[in-house]
Amino acid sequence: MTEGTTSAVEAEAAASADENIVARLEQEGDIAADYLEGLLDIADLDGDIDMDVEGDRALVSIVSDGNDRALQRLVGQDGEVLEALQELTRLAVHRETGERSRLMLDIAGFRARKRSELATLGAQAADQVKSSGEQVKLRPMTPFERKVVHDAVAAAGLRSESEGEEPQRCVVVLPA
Repeated sequence: MTEGTTSAVEAEAAASADENIVARLEQEGDIAADYLEGLLDIADLDGDIDMDVEGDRALVSIVSDGNDRALQRLVGQDGEVLEALQELTRLAVHRETGERSRLMLDIAGFRARKRSELATLGAQAADQVKSSGEQVKLRPMTPFERKVVHDAVAAAGLRSESEGEEPQRCVVVLPA
C-alpha cells in the first residue's frame, strides 16, 4: 500500500469508529429517555425528553412546555435530586447495555444555567489570578461543577487543579 492509500484507509476506519460511538451514545439516550418517561408517568409530571450527543456524552433533558415549577421537584435544592436521578438513569443504561455511561441529565434547564454561571465564575477567578499573581481557591463543588470551571480557566489560558476530598473538593486556579 502506498502512503496515500494507508491514510485513506485509516481515515475511513476513524470515521467508522466515530459513527459507532455516536450510535452507542444515541442508544444510551434512547434507553435513558424510556426510563425517564416511565419516571415522569409514575410521578404524574408533564415533560418532554430531548436527546443530543455532545463530545463523548449523551445529553438528555427533561423540559416542559408550560410550568417548569413542577419539574423543579426533580431538580431539588442545589440540584441534589437531579444528581441522584442522573445516577439512577446511568444505572438503567448500564443494566441495558452492560457499559458504564457518562450520560448527562438536565431538568428544566438547571444544568445549562449552572454551566453558564460556573463558566463566568471560572473566568472571573482567572482574571483575579492574572491581576494579583496569587492563586485563588474556590468553594467546594461537585465533579460537574469543577469540570466546567476547569474548562473556563483553561480557556482563559491558566491552569487549575482540584484539591481536597469529596464533598469538600474544590478548584484552585493557579498563576501562569
